[in-house]
Amino acid sequence: MMRNVHLVPEDEDDIYSGYNDYNPQFDEDIDNDEGFQQAVKTSHGRRPPPTASVKPVLGAGPRPLGTAAQRMKTGMVSSMGRPTTGAQDGVARPMTAVRAAGYSSAPRGVQFDPLNQAKGPAPPLEAKAEDSPEEKVKQLEKKVMELVEESCMANSRAEFSLALEKAKEAGRQERQLVRQREQLSTGEQINLDLTYSVLFNLANQYAANEMYNEALNTYTVIVKNKMFSNAGRLRVNMGNIYFKQRNYAKAIKFYRMALDQVPTAHKEMRARIMQNIALVFIRMGQYSDAVTTLEHVMNEKPDFKSGFNLILCYFALGDRDKMKKTFQRLLACTLNIDDEDKYLPHPDDKHYNMILEVIRNDTLRQMEREKKTYAEKCIMAAAKVIAPAIESSFAAGYDWCVEQVKTSSFLEMANDLEINKAIMYLKQKDFNQAVETLKSFEQKDFNQAVETLKSFEKKDSKVASTAATNLSFLYFLENEVSQADKYAEVAMTADRYNPSALVNKGNCVFMQGEHERAREFYQEALRNDSTCTEALYNLGLTYKKLGRLEDALDCFLKLHAILRNSAQVIYQIADLYDLLEDTAQATEWFMQLIGVVPTDAFVLARLGEIYDNEGDKTQAFQYHYESFRYFPSNIEIIEWLGAYYIDSQFCEKAIHYFERAAVIQPSQVKWQLMVASCHRRSGNYQQALETYKEIHSKFPENVECLRFLVRLCNDLGLKEAQDYATKLKKAEKARELREQRASSGSRRGSGRGLREHSAGSDSGRGGSGGSRGGSARAGSASRGGSARSGSGRMRLPDSNEPYEATRREVDASYVDPLGAAAERPKTAARQRGQQPEDEFGDEELGDDLLPD
Repeated sequence: MMRNVHLVPEDEDDIYSGYNDYNPQFDEDIDNDEGFQQAVKTSHGRRPPPTASVKPVLGAGPRPLGTAAQRMKTGMVSSMGRPTTGAQDGVARPMTAVRAAGYSSAPRGVQFDPLNQAKGPAPPLEAKAEDSPEEKVKQLEKKVMELVEESCMANSRAEFSLALEKAKEAGRQERQLVRQREQLSTGEQINLDLTYSVLFNLANQYAANEMYNEALNTYTVIVKNKMFSNAGRLRVNMGNIYFKQRNYAKAIKFYRMALDQVPTAHKEMRARIMQNIALVFIRMGQYSDAVTTLEHVMNEKPDFKSGFNLILCYFALGDRDKMKKTFQRLLACTLNIDDEDKYLPHPDDKHYNMILEVIRNDTLRQMEREKKTYAEKCIMAAAKVIAPAIESSFAAGYDWCVEQVKTSSFLEMANDLEINKAIMYLKQKDFNQAVETLKSFEQKDFNQAVETLKSFEKKDSKVASTAATNLSFLYFLENEVSQADKYAEVAMTADRYNPSALVNKGNCVFMQGEHERAREFYQEALRNDSTCTEALYNLGLTYKKLGRLEDALDCFLKLHAILRNSAQVIYQIADLYDLLEDTAQATEWFMQLIGVVPTDAFVLARLGEIYDNEGDKTQAFQYHYESFRYFPSNIEIIEWLGAYYIDSQFCEKAIHYFERAAVIQPSQVKWQLMVASCHRRSGNYQQALETYKEIHSKFPENVECLRFLVRLCNDLGLKEAQDYATKLKKAEKARELREQRASSGSRRGSGRGLREHSAGSDSGRGGSGGSRGGSARAGSASRGGSARSGSGRMRLPDSNEPYEATRREVDASYVDPLGAAAERPKTAARQRGQQPEDEFGDEELGDDLLPD
């Protein structure tokens, strides 16, 4: 059939070529065709010929014959027996008006594509002009929303000033947006939600910046606008602002107005607003009104916060029965959280364990923990409040609370209440009762642990560890190291991962001198809990005791990153830098410490000592003087200030400090001699003479005082010089005799003492008490001279040693410590025992002054 079809050549442009070609298949005897003749006679023959034609398609290739012609070729005719209308005048033409599905006049080789998917993606939409008014309005709306979001994010980061600036800018942009819509006559299309968001955010930012009047004005604009739906609820925020301003009457008014606009179906919101009203009544002291409101809340939607506040109100009213009933209602409140058993691992279900790793610390789990922690806090605080009030004694009240907790769903809190009971005894300074409570609780807890299930046994063992830890700490405070060590072992046995128990154990072995073992326990405590500040602090002290100063410094620097304003930590860092001879760092850290504790006299004196060693006398005097202001009884500071004024040739000012030292240590003749020397140096000889006479009346055997009396009386031409010279000679002879007896007695006693010591007699212990005072003073003096060369300070006796009015023999070579008047020392510091000579030192008594 296809060989009779004429195809259009590719180079021809006429798409209708070939239509006039004659097809010999159409040669039929029409006259003898009965079907055709019958059609002519009927109405079909009188119908007009079809006029359907095929519209030309530009660019189309050669076209095949129409389907009508193909049907005629295969001998198919119509039901009436007539030929198809596609053949006119014997010329074959395709039928373009009625085509079969999928037919196309396109050239061969083209795939079937009725949906035109082969043309590729649709061309991009035509971009609208950016300068069109509608586009500008949309861009401005988008910018306003971005500013609102930035303001909210800044508020969440506590950058309140930046949040307020963003909120104000959003307000300005939103007003500009409204003006543009009005100019475009599209005022009915104003975005009310956007306006509400801008105003609400601005009011919140005003409130966050404590600009309460501006916040109230903004809230008022929102509330009074009838176009905003549910805007009346914002009166709660206005009530909160009045509450902060202590305007309680207006706060209650706005809370009640907001409550009237909240539907009764919103029970939780109504309960929260009523809680606010009750809190305002509590602040106003109207406990009866607060009780009425809170009772309504507890009946409608009970919660822990309302129950705890209701207990406080009944406590203020003194109603014992209502306190008990409300405590029981508080225990009946539910947390509405799932059972914690779902967080326990399943050994046989690996898939569940994988899920458990994900949900064990997710956001939902954290929220559940917070709810449970808050509930336990309310119950514990309520028990502390009502325990002394509901029964005749505080112990009986605690026992009642413990029994009620045991019958509730908070069974595990009973043990915590028992320990809290012991802590309350400690706060009341009743240590014996605290120890007895912890001991009985500990024994009861261990017995119960044996009888209960393994899961509950673990909980009890932790509580037992807590009780033993508290007992260990109490015994450690009472300096019973053996008992403290015992209970520390008990606590560690019950819970090896208890960092407090490990710290107590480390403290005990530290006191026993085992510093390496103490270090191991502190390090183990840190491995169990890296945030245990006690373990880190004690580890630093242990390194310091072991001489590992760099390791100690590293520990205290880590601790300083946790406790930024801890005075103890800063002092240890400064002291370590001083021991490492890093004076610049030590000075800087001591300055930081003074910023934390500006009235600490010891720190001020330490900083003044550092400046003194550096040679900066001005700064040293400043800090020593500040230390004297806060602690005027420190004998070392008094001595330094007196010596400073003497070196500065202001002897009159030094008198004040030496007189104070004489009051603090009246048995020490040195301070009174210094006062008399200052009077003499300043030219007030009469006052110096009177002072020496007073000293002689108190210390008649003092050789130095007699020498100065003889010289002053001789210079002033007084007749008393002969009497004092006689006393001086007798005192010198008596002193020589005492020295001879002391030297001979010491030689004889040294051999006897060695023999007695080797014999193991107890005489050595009998004399240790008397010799301890002298040895302690000698040791302190040596430390004062060796620790800071040039400071020239005297150490005070230990605070637990009373002052003894003992007479100490003074060396016969004692001279005036102030030195010659014409000579001025270069520094205020001097070595102890090295005293400058007096101006009378080279003179000898004349024969006329000696007795006959």
